[in-house]
Amino acid sequence: MSDLFPPFEPDDEPKPRRIRPVPFRVLLPNLVTLLSMCAGLTAMRLAIEGKLENAVIAILIAAVLDGLDGRIARMLKSTSRFGAELDSLSDFLSFGVAPAFILYTYGLHDLKSVGWVVALLFASASALRLARFNVAIDDPHRPEWQKDFFVGMPAPAAALTGLLPIYLHLLGAGRFPGTAFLEAAYMLFIAFMMVSRIPTFAGKSIGMRVPRSFVVPLMIGVVALVALLATHTFEMLALLTIAYIAAVPLMVRRYRSLERSHAAESAAKSDS
Repeated sequence: MSDLFPPFEPDDEPKPRRIRPVPFRVLLPNLVTLLSMCAGLTAMRLAIEGKLENAVIAILIAAVLDGLDGRIARMLKSTSRFGAELDSLSDFLSFGVAPAFILYTYGLHDLKSVGWVVALLFASASALRLARFNVAIDDPHRPEWQKDFFVGMPAPAAALTGLLPIYLHLLGAGRFPGTAFLEAAYMLFIAFMMVSRIPTFAGKSIGMRVPRSFVVPLMIGVVALVALLATHTFEMLALLTIAYIAAVPLMVRRYRSLERSHAAESAAKSDS
């Protein structure tokens, strides 16, 4: 019976675990990620209301916030697995579902079920690309130099480049009977770029250390870019989209060059 009713001393009562407050520097990157997700959701609502210009701007805001959250987390040393997962979920919504939905409401609905299938493929490609990105993060054998490159087109870039038909429409480009088929083919091309293994430049190391001689030109260039985006938004988005797609072969060439040089260095070290 003594085992059923062991002696109890008041001092033996377990103390409740103290819940430590979370530093704001840990919350800040996640708040920025949530704002990016809200911008993507807002873009879908604006598309339903027929406000294509505002919908595109909402996706652009989501992309800017998505580019900031990771850098803020690294600067504040508050990166976490939770933040990475939240970022992926936000990216799928803002850069996979939202652009596909906007493009379907804009022109793909003319193709009826075929247009919907294209929208589904675009969103699915975004999900697969993000899942592969999460797996690559945990790869311990990934060389350090490869961290400056993405495998396939990243979701934010795919969203902004995928909206090229809307940019052209807002700039006054007319629609003809075959326009919807061209838009569908273009969306499938962007979807293929997301799931492909074509390397694209990540630019994660840009901004960590800036040479003194580049400080003033960089500041002037950023101001000029922001001013042009603010005053000639859709002209700049169309131009940047075309330039980005045209630069893909240069990114692949740079990747292959680095791959060969690092392979030669590894071979030289193994021989010595």
